[in-house]
Amino acid sequence: MAGEARIGIFGGSGFYSFLDDVHEVTVDTPYGPPSAPLSIGTVGGIPVAFLPRHGVAHHLPPHMINYRANVWALKEQGVERIIGPCAAGSLKQEVKPGEFVVCDQLVDRTNARKDTFYDGAITTHVSFADPYCPELRPLAIGAGQDLDITVHERGTVVTVQGPRFSTRAESRWYQAAGWEVINMTQYPEAYLARELEICYVNISLITDYDVGVEGETEAVSHADVLEVFQANNERLRKLLFSLVPRIPEKRDCPCGSALTGARLEP
Repeated sequence: MAGEARIGIFGGSGFYSFLDDVHEVTVDTPYGPPSAPLSIGTVGGIPVAFLPRHGVAHHLPPHMINYRANVWALKEQGVERIIGPCAAGSLKQEVKPGEFVVCDQLVDRTNARKDTFYDGAITTHVSFADPYCPELRPLAIGAGQDLDITVHERGTVVTVQGPRFSTRAESRWYQAAGWEVINMTQYPEAYLARELEICYVNISLITDYDVGVEGETEAVSHADVLEVFQANNERLRKLLFSLVPRIPEKRDCPCGSALTGARLEP
């Protein structure tokens, strides 16, 4: 591993410029090329690797992202902690556009995505009961609160296949289940990080109400999502710049030992 950065950030929709004074690193992985070259820079003197998950020109729809290559590329640079901001829809009226949710749970409704590094020959079952790092979550929440940003301290994100948005019936179904957030990229991104024993925290920027939310009936468009995301880019940037220096160098969470006891040795 090159070991250039211990913290990685996946950019979400409309968030392609994060670091100043950067240099690019092209990474080859066993799973093909990542979405873009890595940009390596610093935040508060801390090396950070940034990768736009959809590509620099947003040319990769969510179902075509090479999630394995993206996570592997960060691992090769020495990354131990990943921050995964993303655009997301709200499934509850009290979770409003322009607000942030630091999710604590995840539901996978995708299909046919390459979602594991362990296809054999050693069978590997990694626990994913708590998808997000318990050490990074409170740090992200605190960073937002200190900036007077409305941050919901928990929430379940349901990850749908995309690239289409939900039908009204699907959206009402997800809302009836009690979930708060809907997105297209959190799975398998968060799980693949766990398989490589990398900490992962999600920061969802709510861009719209999903179509099944009672009282909010307008169908969302991608242009609407980008408009709200771009309007809040500076707040997200400030939150990330506040969060990165808070992350301790030494990890005190179970993420780094996720493979312990997970393998059935022959």
